[in-house]
Amino acid sequence: MEVQQWWRLRFSFRSATMVVCFLNIVTAIFMLHGFLASSYTRNKLSTANSNSAQLSYIKESEEIRLAMLPLELIKRVREIEQEVYSEPEAAQKKDAKKTAAVDLSKRLKDLRALNDAAGVKALEEWRKRKMERARQRQLEKNGTTSSQT
Repeated sequence: MEVQQWWRLRFSFRSATMVVCFLNIVTAIFMLHGFLASSYTRNKLSTANSNSAQLSYIKESEEIRLAMLPLELIKRVREIEQEVYSEPEAAQKKDAKKTAAVDLSKRLKDLRALNDAAGVKALEEWRKRKMERARQRQLEKNGTTSSQT
């Protein structure tokens, strides 16, 4: 009889519920692990297959793109660019300075020619006004000296 009481005390409904719940949790974890592991391996295999197909497609498209490049033209353009940059900058500056100096001298000559014509005319007008003023002063002096006497 003692053995039966020990069994009853040791294995109650509460402990039985705990054991069943624990087993359910362990089973759920194993099933979840199995499901995720199988889907992961399936995805990994399908990804590997699709990645290899995509990689081969990418390699093929790169080869086609490189084959279509005008390599001779690109080399020639680079050579021309290097020639342009290799020219001494001082020569380019001298050329620019020479053209600027020539342009400036032409503009000055044209300006002098225009100014000479306008200057001669202005000088003649100034002389006329000066002579007129001198006559006016002379007349005023003559008028004042004659009125004083």
